[in-house]
Amino acid sequence: MTPRTVASAFRIAAIAEACSWVGLLIGMFVKYVPETSEIGVKIFGPIHGGIFVAYVLITLVAARVLRWSAGTTLLALAASIPPLVTIWFERWASRSGRLPARDAVPTT
Repeated sequence: MTPRTVASAFRIAAIAEACSWVGLLIGMFVKYVPETSEIGVKIFGPIHGGIFVAYVLITLVAARVLRWSAGTTLLALAASIPPLVTIWFERWASRSGRLPARDAVPTT
């Protein structure tokens, strides 16, 4: 795997993990606040769980391929726990050079 491929996979996983968090939070709100339905939790719970596991595995691969320090790796893993923090980590890692830059998209 090339560093650019791993970085792309990490970016996708980070965004997907954050989006699944949003779905799960909405499902939990509907379940516990108006107490009208559990369907959101039943749908987004397993989705979020699967994406969470994928994010952790991709983070470990990225840490190895991109030669992240233990601190960066732990920060990436910890970012998966609070909602939406994986997006913050991805942006921080991109700005600080820990993730290779995205390819520029040509405009025509």
